[in-house]
Amino acid sequence: KASIMFLVAMIQENPIIPPSCPCCEEEIAQWIMTIKDSYLVRKLSTHEYVEWFKKKHYAKRIPSVSYAYGLYKDKFLIGICSYGRPVAHQLVKYAFQGHFQDNFLELNRLVVNDGLEKNVLSFFVSQTFKQLPIPSVIVSYADTSLNHHGYIYQACNFIYTGLSFKKNDYKVKGLEHLHAASLIDRVGRDNRGDKVGKLKEMYGDRLYLKERPRKHRYFYFLGTRTHKKSMKDLLIYPQEPYPKGDNKRYDSSYNVDSQGILF
Repeated sequence: KASIMFLVAMIQENPIIPPSCPCCEEEIAQWIMTIKDSYLVRKLSTHEYVEWFKKKHYAKRIPSVSYAYGLYKDKFLIGICSYGRPVAHQLVKYAFQGHFQDNFLELNRLVVNDGLEKNVLSFFVSQTFKQLPIPSVIVSYADTSLNHHGYIYQACNFIYTGLSFKKNDYKVKGLEHLHAASLIDRVGRDNRGDKVGKLKEMYGDRLYLKERPRKHRYFYFLGTRTHKKSMKDLLIYPQEPYPKGDNKRYDSSYNVDSQGILF
């Protein structure tokens, strides 16, 4: 019994470690089933995630969303994971040497209520994978400016490829809290004119350039064995060791008024 509890503790600390003791597999399977029995993952409509992204997630804005999924416990929504078209167009074009450009998705939001059991977050993400189209290339980032390292991606066996490219973003004095994308939204993304010129007209000398904090970049491949091998062979970035460090949690205590769902 002690050996079983030791192995369970190891898996709790590192969910990617598979059971290595045949006599423990049944007990481990039963333990894992408690998560599957307690939680449900289903696709969401737009109105179901808007408040979560605008009020609960630290970015306070709605990204491009192609697919959004909710994590439910006792029929109440307790977390959301979304995927959309990556904003890094050069990455989409060149990361796989011109291939899989139409199969790119970015895991761009992952927000849950505080106090979840260990391994529930990795269970949630893995369940969303099963509902995405294949083949798909998934990219996601962990923000170094917030002391994030991407431990959830490491737990889900993403491939780590180092830091994102250096880049400058436009900022506005007095509005430093606004993301560069939020500034562009104020101009209008459908406006095909000179967006920077429009920003200069709106903010004048308050507009300035600031170096963007680099982010940890992760990839995950969905598809057949042939798809995955092709993705791995074509990826231009070398795989690197996972980054480590102390994570800093952002405040996600905002309480979304979530009513129970009837299934």
